Amino acid sequence: MEKSEKIYARSSRLLLRQFSQQDVDSFYLYRSSPEVAKFQSWENYQYHDAEIFVRKQSQSVPNQPGTWFQFAIALAETNQLIGDCALHTLLAEPRIVEIGFTLAEEHQGKGYASEAVRVLLNYVFNDLRKHKVIAFTDVRNEKSIRLLERVGMRREGHLLENYMSKGLWVDEYQYALLESEWKNR
Repeated sequence: MEKSEKIYARSSRLLLRQFSQQDVDSFYLYRSSPEVAKFQSWENYQYHDAEIFVRKQSQSVPNQPGTWFQFAIALAETNQLIGDCALHTLLAEPRIVEIGFTLAEEHQGKGYASEAVRVLLNYVFNDLRKHKVIAFTDVRNEKSIRLLERVGMRREGHLLENYMSKGLWVDEYQYALLESEWKNR
């Protein structure tokens, strides 16, 4: 592990840590996968994009109102990058944050994404003391919907044609979880 890599949260199998230069190749590999990008905002992800992203994230800090911060999801045993979790601290109301997640295809189906999101929720509510977490997902993304419900998030809305993605207007579900719900689960 590089000295500059800050670990923000952990579980027995995973670390949520700062990105570092060693992550560029692994990050590029999963971000450039058409299957991983299917319900994401990007397409045709380039190596140069990965280099810029990792450099920027390695110098960023979480919980800055109006910004997105990406946590690297790494295997605790090897520090291998397997995905990332996003934290968007809202500018208008920084006690509410939005989360997102992406996992490399070869690491899906092993419980890592749910575990990473639970670790992130614990960090958000216990360390950052946030009031509410929200998440949006494409209504066609069954894996994401199941994950959000599995970690205890509740569907709050169905937003019709809420954003343009790859030339199409896409419906989204909005999910949410209050700090009190997390603590009383």
